[in-house]
Amino acid sequence: MPENDQAKDGKPQDDMQRLLEQPIQPQLSDNVTAVDEVMGESVDLLKRDFLLCGNPDYPGILYFLDGMADASIVDTVLKALITYGSERNLDPAKLSTADMLRTSLMINASVKTFDTVAEGISALVAGDTLMFVNGLKQGVLICSRGWKDRGVEEPSSENNVRGPRDGFTETIRTNTANVRRRIRDPHLRIDPMVIGKRTQTDINIAYINNLVKPGLVDEVKKRLGGIKIDAILESGYIEELIEDAPLSPFNTVQSTERPDKAASALLEGRVVIFIDNTPVVLIVPTFFWQFIQAPDDYYNRYWVGSFFRIVRYCAFLISLLLPSIYVMLVSFHHEMIPTQLALTIASGREVVPFPVLLEALIMELAFELMREAGLRMPKPIGQAVSIVGSLIIGQAAVQAGLVSPFMVIVVAITGISSFAIPSYSSSLALRMFRFPILIASGTMGLLGFASTFFALLLHALSIRSFGEPYLTPLSPFRPSDQRDTMLRAPMWMLNSRPGFAQDHDRMGHDQMPAPPKKDGSQ
Repeated sequence: MPENDQAKDGKPQDDMQRLLEQPIQPQLSDNVTAVDEVMGESVDLLKRDFLLCGNPDYPGILYFLDGMADASIVDTVLKALITYGSERNLDPAKLSTADMLRTSLMINASVKTFDTVAEGISALVAGDTLMFVNGLKQGVLICSRGWKDRGVEEPSSENNVRGPRDGFTETIRTNTANVRRRIRDPHLRIDPMVIGKRTQTDINIAYINNLVKPGLVDEVKKRLGGIKIDAILESGYIEELIEDAPLSPFNTVQSTERPDKAASALLEGRVVIFIDNTPVVLIVPTFFWQFIQAPDDYYNRYWVGSFFRIVRYCAFLISLLLPSIYVMLVSFHHEMIPTQLALTIASGREVVPFPVLLEALIMELAFELMREAGLRMPKPIGQAVSIVGSLIIGQAAVQAGLVSPFMVIVVAITGISSFAIPSYSSSLALRMFRFPILIASGTMGLLGFASTFFALLLHALSIRSFGEPYLTPLSPFRPSDQRDTMLRAPMWMLNSRPGFAQDHDRMGHDQMPAPPKKDGSQ
């Protein structure tokens, strides 16, 4: 409802609430008046009058929203209401309840009855069609949702070389169906919720009943049920309102646009939260190591997956620490740099008028500025502008003596390393972590670097994700889970689920393949 307790049509808030709580009346005019007063004169609210079975003694009306309901379904139902009953010589006088009307006339649509105006309005704004018939004490709800939506495409933020190419869309039922196709387990449950006073956003909670940890689903529902908010426009709204450490810069709720990634999480005993109108789903609980892992790790052979996982961990450390280490060594600890390299760095900085810390901050901020500008500009020219801008500005800055060549190299390697992190949301947090470590290293040297880094590590050790320690399985240490943390063991060794899952066995033992013996036996 609008603010200051006034409805759109000028009626007080309590009058509007009274209308919503009003039961369906036998008189058609009473129901029409109630719906018209609640919905107002919306241009997309369409009405279709009809005579049940062609009998003028039983007028009726259909309500639906243009663009939200499938017009072909509405036309089919309308035709059935007018002609189908008369062809079978049905007497409307004998249709004493809406349930009889439903079973007699509705042949091509999923329908159900409702008893209050509020139930009908809630379904109407979701794309369904309402039907009222004079003399009936119930309304009939016809499932006619049929809005235009985006087709299934590969998610641009989570590319992979080998694996499925489909991604989630903005339609919640399409997303749950994509996961159902991958997990044909009758224990897969999808529980509905609605959040948002004004948006009435559909939320689905998916989990595998005999895998999920006892109490986890109840905790998820408790946190979601406690959200009191007007609108949910994207999954980020939900993420901020359910995480364990709301003040922490670490991501304690994982997000993804990939159905295979969501299916894998379900098979590990996690809970996946689907939000309507967004292609991004949320996964809980989640741990730090998952943001470094990629689906390609499992679709390629384990040697390849393990190697590139190590590369990503190195990229994480480079992106986080390289500028700080460079500033710390050049500013305070020259003795730790080889002599020839120290002389080369000093000659490059000979004409630079700024301290190395200020130089690093200027270059880092310039790089972030160009990256953000490239992201916000129109797609055809965004990448060209960011790449060309980086080259031109970097070269011009060196020639003007504002920065040293070594600083340009350090910042470039740092930026490239941040692109190697598979999770975009995690790379954003990584880019922010870089600045406090850089400032501490540039002002206090090794002491500032070490204290800031270990403070960050201690903070990561202290937080949880839906009750699970964030650095599991390294802290607390779980030997059985080490096969898929830093490295990826062969598939035939990944025979157990993570320790928090209810059922640990997911593969039979002795699955290691072997060539046939000389006698032809296995």
